[in-house]
Amino acid sequence: FHYPPNRNRCSRFYPLKDSIPSINLTMVHPKVEETLDKVDGFMAKYPSITQYERLQELEDKTGQSKVFFFLAGCTLATGILYLTGGSKLLTDLVSFVYPAYMSFKALDSATDTDDKQWLTYWVVFSFVSIFEQCLFFITTLIPFYSFGKVGFFLWLYHPKFLGAQMLYGSTIRPLILPYLPQTPVKKVA
Repeated sequence: FHYPPNRNRCSRFYPLKDSIPSINLTMVHPKVEETLDKVDGFMAKYPSITQYERLQELEDKTGQSKVFFFLAGCTLATGILYLTGGSKLLTDLVSFVYPAYMSFKALDSATDTDDKQWLTYWVVFSFVSIFEQCLFFITTLIPFYSFGKVGFFLWLYHPKFLGAQMLYGSTIRPLILPYLPQTPVKKVA
């Protein structure tokens, strides 16, 4: 078998090697571009955590957006965590690390609204944890339970939804309040 001139042996196996385009942001859907801009804004807001300057250098060297490198790193870190600790570790991290951080911030803030939000979250978190431990034999039968649990905890503490306050007000408070001694309500002067 003879190869034509100006072609190497690899081009037989990869005929489109030179015609694969790089990702160009002009080819991206406007919603995707908007999301990429939001991620870039998040990265710029927390430069020490996201290694913004290093990713900027990488973007300058490669011509690819730093957001893609950031998302690839997050995906890789999540994959490593999943492989080492399983879905239980990921759900525990999502349901504990960020709320604990925000609770520490709330303790030092001047307003009481964030204190109430995070205290409510921890009450709901406790009830869910106890409920889950008591019904472990059922939760193990539910496929993708841990991924649903991650979504549930994100819903509980996300500022757009504040699901913990909703769940506490509609379910936990009416359930527990009859068994608590009546205490006078604090009046704010």
